[in-house]
Amino acid sequence: MEFIDLKAQQARIKPEIDRRIATVLEHGRYIMGPEVGELEQHLAEYVGVDYCISAASGTDSLLIALMALGVGYGDEVITVPYTWISTAEVISLLGAKPVFIDIENDSWNMDPNLLEAAITDRTKAIMPVGIYGQTADMTAINEIADRHGLPVIEDGAQSFGATHHGKKSCALSLVGSTSFFPSKPLGGYGDGGALFTNDEELAKKMGQIRLHGQEKKHHHPILGLNGRLDTLQAAIILPKLGIFDDEIKKRQRVAKRYIDTLSNSSQEVTVPCVTEGNTSVWAQFTILSPDRDAFAARLGERNIPTVSYYSVPLHLQPVFAGLGYKLGDFPVSELVAKQGLSLPMNPYLSETEIDQVCDSLT
Repeated sequence: MEFIDLKAQQARIKPEIDRRIATVLEHGRYIMGPEVGELEQHLAEYVGVDYCISAASGTDSLLIALMALGVGYGDEVITVPYTWISTAEVISLLGAKPVFIDIENDSWNMDPNLLEAAITDRTKAIMPVGIYGQTADMTAINEIADRHGLPVIEDGAQSFGATHHGKKSCALSLVGSTSFFPSKPLGGYGDGGALFTNDEELAKKMGQIRLHGQEKKHHHPILGLNGRLDTLQAAIILPKLGIFDDEIKKRQRVAKRYIDTLSNSSQEVTVPCVTEGNTSVWAQFTILSPDRDAFAARLGERNIPTVSYYSVPLHLQPVFAGLGYKLGDFPVSELVAKQGLSLPMNPYLSETEIDQVCDSLT
């Protein structure tokens, strides 16, 4: 059983992927080739925004967004400690300070009730994360941000394709960011990412930053970086985008089976919750268990793979020790980090495989 089954997906669209790759090999424009612009157009239409700027990775896309907003030394950016390190890493790389607030008990995303108290005169931006496939409460977060005149960058690396009150992830704030890392619901065959906005000037600036700050050939008015998406990755993501909505439906089918099974299980587990107004793309299906390790071992004996994501939250990572946080500062994040266990989740799990997992959960 595959935890994330890229082979089955590739078999489904291999002729189109092969054709797309062959076209790139024929024209030879491996950097900023026509497939990059084509993908950006389709992604912008899919999300429902005016502008999409592709990037070399989801980490680069977050970094580019912060640079475009002028985040720098001495600034503060509010985010959460329960996420992949990229979210806080890019803040620190610019000399700014990550300010953590805890997550909600149900969604495991940023708790808006804790946000306003964390805002200071040094706060430059707010960066919520859409963990495990659904967005944070972007409505509440945006309302608070608007009152304080702060931009919101949505880290939608795991929630791309999900909706919040009918609007797509990455169209919910000033800037949306996503990742095309292979294991993501919409992934390439290497690193990649994208940025989304309706702000024309901001889109222009982010586009310049990902091209070494270049406005036109041999003219670099701002500092940038080498943050371009490879043409080959764009060519691979394009056919994947064509089946993305169907794959989301298949993921939701698997999640429903898991939830129905766990709701009638004798196991002491907490089932993931999709909050009101949200849909999830189920980037992962994560449960909480006080006996996580024993639970994982029992599943492993039945050849069912599991993963414990983010088992050390960011405020307890050595690299962020200088921020002064300690164990107990963010109890919900620490609980989810300690008890979280992700089950196999991909659109191509067979009924037999789903039955195998469900039988092991009862």
